[in-house]
Amino acid sequence: MTTPALQEHTVSVRGIDIFYAETGTGPAVLLLHGGGPGASGVPNYTRNIEELAKNFRVIVPDLPGYGRSTKGVDRDDPFGYLANAIRGLLDELGIQKAHLVGNSYGGACALRLALDTPDRVDRMVLMGPGGIGTTRDLPTAGLQHLLAYYGGDGPSRDKLERFIREDLVFDGAAVPSEVIDIRYRSSIDPDVVANPPLRRPSGLFALRTLWRMDFTRDNRLSALQTPTLVVWGAADKVNRPAGGRMLAERMPNCDLLLVANTGHWVQWERPAWFNQVTHTFLTVT
Repeated sequence: MTTPALQEHTVSVRGIDIFYAETGTGPAVLLLHGGGPGASGVPNYTRNIEELAKNFRVIVPDLPGYGRSTKGVDRDDPFGYLANAIRGLLDELGIQKAHLVGNSYGGACALRLALDTPDRVDRMVLMGPGGIGTTRDLPTAGLQHLLAYYGGDGPSRDKLERFIREDLVFDGAAVPSEVIDIRYRSSIDPDVVANPPLRRPSGLFALRTLWRMDFTRDNRLSALQTPTLVVWGAADKVNRPAGGRMLAERMPNCDLLLVANTGHWVQWERPAWFNQVTHTFLTVT
């Protein structure tokens, strides 16, 4: 079976331009990328799109603030802003209900969308999602490095390479230099540098924002019926693997897989395994 080539589009959602690529046919699956410097949709899922498109209509957006989508996010409610944008994308595409696959920041977007409008989400696969217990402990070293990327002396390729090789993945030597080059070029887009999409909340409403971004403080979590698979790298240095257990204990239909010798980028580090597990979870009743 030959997978059709990626088709690229941009749609406007409430004044926000959202770029997305899509391929394949079948039930709709949105792949939502993480929030590290220079992240975007297709590069983050380059090892997954073709395989998943054999059975699904795969839609890969650049989240607001990243890639070719409109830059900037709502600092007061970042996850709500992302969820509203992706729900608007579903509306524009005429999709009433879709599967959501989200890594880190994209996992937080997926979870917030499901909490706000559970009727729009069929099943979810969340890989090391953000916003799980984030106000209960000090940030991990990896998360601190991510949030500090645009601070200090500003972005640099060396700073990004250290984050990717030392914090993002288990085996840093396995990441080709080309991957780092692509992300670095994206990370220094002038619009992004002027308004980084992911940074530590500050100012008068910082505490309220942080609490809003911690899903374990959301009482709706224990009532969310959406079938969910949480996949967490056992060696994740960005979001603590203990977050997976929190979700499994709170969500009534949540399965948890802890992946050995894997960091924060499960779908890239273990692609064949991830693709098979995701396909099975989304299709087997």
